[in-house]
Amino acid sequence: MTSPAATVAEYVASLPPERQAAITTVRQTIRKHLPKGVVETMGYGMISYVVPHKLYPAGYHCKPADPLPFAGLASQKNHMALYLMTVYQSPAMETWLREAFAKSGKKLDLGKSCLRFRKLESLPLDVIGEAIARVPLAEYIANYEAALARPR
Repeated sequence: MTSPAATVAEYVASLPPERQAAITTVRQTIRKHLPKGVVETMGYGMISYVVPHKLYPAGYHCKPADPLPFAGLASQKNHMALYLMTVYQSPAMETWLREAFAKSGKKLDLGKSCLRFRKLESLPLDVIGEAIARVPLAEYIANYEAALARPR
């Protein structure tokens, strides 16, 4: 479910109170652990964390006018979602995330990059923070470019 909100504050304010609290807490965790250079903005109708053009001028290959996505946080119709591009681009990162969730005792609901949750209590925030901080920006960009260079 995309939002027409122009700012993160507008986006959060448009949510039901229980979702405002959960999204705000996850957002604080993300912001605390973001690699240097990644910025928060609105994109694709959700809160987006991106590598700005000043650091990666090529932008996102699918739409070069957009900055390179790093993560996203959204309130969807039936759940909230954290989109972790580092998990999408790395099987090792996915394995780490699955193991970290198992150790936390929390159930992981994961798509390719989409970590779905219905309640804040479903997330081990320390694992979320580490997942955000785990891949330095230079490594993220190198992994992204390597994926683009692979034959299709």
